[in-house]
Amino acid sequence: MAVKKEKSASEMLAAIVVQGIFEKLGEEVVQIDLRRIHNSIADFFIVCHGKSRNQVEAIADSVQMEVKKAIGINVWKKEGFENAEWVLLDYFDVVVHIFQEPNRRFYRLEELWADADITRCNPELPVKKNTKKKTSADA
Repeated sequence: MAVKKEKSASEMLAAIVVQGIFEKLGEEVVQIDLRRIHNSIADFFIVCHGKSRNQVEAIADSVQMEVKKAIGINVWKKEGFENAEWVLLDYFDVVVHIFQEPNRRFYRLEELWADADITRCNPELPVKKNTKKKTSADA
């Protein structure tokens, strides 16, 4: 029988952050696991992008709201809301980077941490409910 490993607090926080990003349709979401890198500044970087300033701001607001709702903490530090080209949300162990797409392509943050474990996150597909009533012809 396999033993199920419990998630650490930073893993749970990262999952909540990703959920908040997907609520506002953040794109190309990646989770960079920095825990095995000596002297890393956080356990995880979460990186994504939006298509406009408004979407970047909406993603950042959604992340903050989801984290507050789920575990009751506020972001420790946030930067970049002036022009929303690159918004940073710092939760100590999890740092969130939300870019506008051209800036993400320019800075290529994921490449700076190529020796870390990088996971591409996908939104869970909604389950379609079968609303069609069964008839005798379906049997």
